[in-house]
Amino acid sequence: MKSNKNLVFLGMMGSGKSTIGSLVSKKLNLKFLDIDENIEKELNMKISEIFEKRGETFFRNLEEKITLRILSSKNSVISLGGGSFINDKIRKEVVTKNYSFWLSWNIVTLLNRIKNSKKRPVAYKLSEDSLKSLISKRSKIYAKAEFKINCDKLKKSEIVKKILQIYEDNQT
Repeated sequence: MKSNKNLVFLGMMGSGKSTIGSLVSKKLNLKFLDIDENIEKELNMKISEIFEKRGETFFRNLEEKITLRILSSKNSVISLGGGSFINDKIRKEVVTKNYSFWLSWNIVTLLNRIKNSKKRPVAYKLSEDSLKSLISKRSKIYAKAEFKINCDKLKKSEIVKKILQIYEDNQT
């Protein structure tokens, strides 16, 4: 019998939460929900535009509201925004009622994926040292996820396979 728990993907921006989440949802034939996509749909604005026009505080409040609403779904695959899991209410909901997967990458890989990306407003204007500090700080919180997936040296298909195995092993 399958559980009603969601599979929730978390990690730094650029860690592949949306890509891997979408692939896992197809394999399990479950609904895929991307938090950032839902936020953009709700306001009809890109995340970077929301940050620019309304500010980070507005964004984080909206993110909390939408994320908590989506987390009340059952049997879904959910991709959190990079900063969502830092929020205490969201983190508590994720770890107590869902399977949580941290997609972990080495710092060099993450830096290459996120630096100078205009679609990543938190990281766009940060120096490399500040980005390293952000990654390090967030990693300590991401470590509270139920499962850590070390993605380095793995193909997407191997990451998905690893997650599916963990999920199946926890269905008893």
